[in-house]
Amino acid sequence: MHKAYDIVLWGATGFTGQLVAQYLLRQYGTGQTLTWAIAGRNETKLKKIRAELGNENIPMIIADSHDRASLEAMVQQTKVVCTTVGPYAKYGDLLVELCVTYGVHYCDLTGEIQWMRRTIDQHHDQAQANQTKIVHCCGVDSIPSDMGVYFLQKQAQKQWQAYAKEVKLRLTEVSGGVSGGTVASLDNVMEEAKKDPQVQAVLDNPYSLNPVGQQQGNDQLELTETTYDDDFKAWIAPFVMAAINTRVVRRSHALNGFPYGEDFRYDEATFTGEGITGWAKAQLTSVVSNALFDPTSFLKKLINPFLPDPGKGPSEKQRENGYYKMVLRGESTDGKVLKVLVHGDRDPGYGSTSKMLAESAVCLAKDELPASYGVLTPHTAMGEALLQRLEKNAGVKFSLMED
Repeated sequence: MHKAYDIVLWGATGFTGQLVAQYLLRQYGTGQTLTWAIAGRNETKLKKIRAELGNENIPMIIADSHDRASLEAMVQQTKVVCTTVGPYAKYGDLLVELCVTYGVHYCDLTGEIQWMRRTIDQHHDQAQANQTKIVHCCGVDSIPSDMGVYFLQKQAQKQWQAYAKEVKLRLTEVSGGVSGGTVASLDNVMEEAKKDPQVQAVLDNPYSLNPVGQQQGNDQLELTETTYDDDFKAWIAPFVMAAINTRVVRRSHALNGFPYGEDFRYDEATFTGEGITGWAKAQLTSVVSNALFDPTSFLKKLINPFLPDPGKGPSEKQRENGYYKMVLRGESTDGKVLKVLVHGDRDPGYGSTSKMLAESAVCLAKDELPASYGVLTPHTAMGEALLQRLEKNAGVKFSLMED
């Protein structure tokens, strides 16, 4: 069936949606090698965004998250829906359902574990049957982690003819503001967990995104306090995105049939350095990270006024001057070690995330991809094709390091 568009960008009037639209226009133009449209519920806002982009030829689609007929009409016009409308647990259910029903690929920026578990339970089997790819976590959570492990294990195969039995990711450097949308989504997850023991059970299971019956292994829950990492010879602290990223990596491993072994271990943390300075940074990071996961805490209430609202973010200069670096360390069963650097060239929450999401959508629309369908991860949905796009276009570099 002919589709009018390769991609429909849903939520184009939001802060991140605007950045994705800017990127698509700059990188691909309109109506050329890539056909795409912006979509939202407010025609006036869409026209304003289009005027700010400086291109009146960008097609617009009017649709509403809670209006089935309008969403159906939108979904049926495209090969891929790319959405920035969160919290997804509030606004994403119907859109995912319709994408699965009509066999339209889908990508988003969610980090809401409880909602991802629900979409897996409700839609994975039907998406497989309809040969549809539903791909969550196509931003800084969790592409650098998911594709970083993929890259590292590919190098391990080349060097060792074996996979690493354990991989550790450490966030070593970051410059950029907190995403208001991420904070809102995190608050929503915590609110749901307070009301629903089943949601809390998902958060308490390190393998909660794995297929049912495959939710066991040697990994523990994420780090919550300062500790010393002998492998990195430095102090480490909690990494606020670890609860999402680790589960996505484990789902990739399970969907691929546990190629690294059923005893494979993976964890993430923030690298804070050596000595008393590294310890002090780790202590501060631990306190702030734990506060973000407890909306009722005094500290969370104290820092709330300094956190951005959803839809707001850093200036263009701040985004372009931002960056992040992550180091992954893989170790083989016989003690061999290799390290991989993941380097993003913009602030993680907005500049880099918007490019990664856009390239994920283009990858789903245009590239030859693995014959895998269902509710997937970036790695299992797109594999090598996504890695190439990230490096070529999105400013995310993966490289081997000297140990």
